[in-house]
Amino acid sequence: MNPYVLMILLSSLGLGTTLTFASSHWLLAWMGLEINTLAIVPLMAQHHHPRAVEATTKYFLTQATAAAMILFASTTNAWITGEWDMNNMSNPIASTMVITALALKIGLAPMHFWMPEVLQGLDLLTGLILSTWQKLAPLALIIQVSQAIDPLLLTSLGIMSTLAGGWGGLNQTQLRKILAYSSIAHMGWMIIILQYAPQLTLLALGTYIFMTSAAFLTLKTSSATKINTLAMAWSNNPTLTATTALVLLSLGGLPPLTGFMPKWLILQELTKQNLPATATIMALAALLSLYFYLRLCYAMTLTISPNTANSTTPWRVKTTQTSLPLTISTTIALGLLPVTPAILMLAS
Repeated sequence: MNPYVLMILLSSLGLGTTLTFASSHWLLAWMGLEINTLAIVPLMAQHHHPRAVEATTKYFLTQATAAAMILFASTTNAWITGEWDMNNMSNPIASTMVITALALKIGLAPMHFWMPEVLQGLDLLTGLILSTWQKLAPLALIIQVSQAIDPLLLTSLGIMSTLAGGWGGLNQTQLRKILAYSSIAHMGWMIIILQYAPQLTLLALGTYIFMTSAAFLTLKTSSATKINTLAMAWSNNPTLTATTALVLLSLGGLPPLTGFMPKWLILQELTKQNLPATATIMALAALLSLYFYLRLCYAMTLTISPNTANSTTPWRVKTTQTSLPLTISTTIALGLLPVTPAILMLAS
């Protein structure tokens, strides 16, 4: 892609998200979401592969549907209350419609079906943008309107997402689909705690972004899109394979890695709010996700590929890819647990 065009598209992505962040008026927030969607569509379809075009079309249709629902809900709210302000979502029908539309935008269950299909059709870097940056604007809106939403609805969305994300990833062999289901499960964790401790939602989002970035950038470096490709990663790059296994365990939420921190604090907060049943369901749902991360770890580090390569030994071939973003995201994805008290001090 032409670098000038790429620069314009990435700037528009940033502009759309910033507009939504900065707005307290529904029309301006809607405009930011639309700019965001229109900026990523050319990035998704840039390879002109039929699969990429199909994924782009699916993505565009779901996002356009969600945007239309947001516009309809905010217009209904303005019609009834007389103002477009986000903080005044007093009408229950409008607020339910808004949360449904925003759930469709970020891929919360039961509106998650587009997410694995779309992510499977994209290259890894565009998939990374879709899994991280594209979640920011809708989540900012969900956080702003969360106090007006029925708590039972938010809890149901959270539990369904963690369960759907766990169950869905179990029988997958495509890495991008596994990461899509992982994303759905993580979104569930963010939504479940939103009404009780919004700062924990932001903490979970931050750790999720770094862990997912590390996973996507690793797969990009090793050019892996299927589980059986991972079995050959060991001989190519032993150090990267070892850190990748740890990143995957961090995504699963095992101590002493970064991914344990948000899950631990969220379960603690749910217990404090006298919701032991919800906390138990969430902890059990996390085990489902952990199973498919362990499958990936097993394929990467505990199996040796049966293939014999007759070419130049792969580890002698120098890579041209920059490794700094991967290094930073992997370090953060692995080593942030000891600074939990400091993060809690900042959050409170």
